[in-house]
Amino acid sequence: MSLHPSVLTYDLSAAEITEVEAVLAQLLATGQDPAEPAFSDELWRFLPGLPAELRAFLQRFRSEEPAAACMVRGLPVDDRRVGPTPLHWQDAATITTARREEAYLALLTAALGDVFGWSTLQQGRLIQNVLPIPGEEGQQSGHGSDVLLEWHTEDGFHPYRCDYLALFGVRNLDDVPTTLASVREVEISDEHRAVLRQQRYFILPDDEHLRQLREIDPDAESLRQLQLMRDEPEPVAVLFGAPEDPYLRIDPFFMSHLPGDEEGRAALAALVAALDAAQQDVVVEAGSLLFVDNYRAVHGRRPFQSRYDGTDRWLKKTVSTRDLRKSRDLRTSSTARIFA
Repeated sequence: MSLHPSVLTYDLSAAEITEVEAVLAQLLATGQDPAEPAFSDELWRFLPGLPAELRAFLQRFRSEEPAAACMVRGLPVDDRRVGPTPLHWQDAATITTARREEAYLALLTAALGDVFGWSTLQQGRLIQNVLPIPGEEGQQSGHGSDVLLEWHTEDGFHPYRCDYLALFGVRNLDDVPTTLASVREVEISDEHRAVLRQQRYFILPDDEHLRQLREIDPDAESLRQLQLMRDEPEPVAVLFGAPEDPYLRIDPFFMSHLPGDEEGRAALAALVAALDAAQQDVVVEAGSLLFVDNYRAVHGRRPFQSRYDGTDRWLKKTVSTRDLRKSRDLRTSSTARIFA
């Protein structure tokens, strides 16, 4: 069964949940923090312990690209055990009550590729926390709430952006929707498609990368590089890959076209309107894990009213790549998983 043609779904059976719990127990017995690189380096040893049908489902999603997203549902989450939704990602990083959920997220993410992190976000932790933060209600980030988080390609400004974004529901009592749209569902003219395949657009770093690093390490070299990408961006194409079945790279809130390029402006506006029309709502409930193909889909979030009483929406997030080697120039070693 599928929520929508763009989202394939897989429901864990009772027997499969038992298998998954056994693997998670082994992972947790290592005593390692799932958000640290050393944990991810060992995940390949535990992947064979996952249910065979689940592994086949994820492999099909990875290799055949049949949909813009997929969701695995059914892992039980004890709302009391995980505790209240923290008020800040820094607090969430120190809480160990959701380690089981983090291990599950890391393990299933590893079935699609290599988990990595950004030194500019949440201190480089491989598993990040998506939750509302007091004072940031209006931010265009996973920590906002009052405003619509505009749909976008995850880290669309960066040449080493992820192949897959994963969101696991720890808590979502209000059924706050994630928005999703697939490039396969848009209808624009061949002329507009041809323009969008040309390097006529600028995508700037989003505020979250810059803001967090300024607060934590204002002298960091990675901050200088990000500011250069903001101040002297290189033109990129929005559509690429196979002309008849393209990938996309887009973030309208942080992008523009070449000065005076009316043809480029019109083509981008047509694509934005088509993606707006294709938007769907997907609720990531507690125990559900949504994988978004970052080359096939854009995602965002509907606004909601945060309460800051421990019951707000709380997701865990990972990003992964199918080719860690291509980012070697941003990593300290061939095995490092943090992009500096």
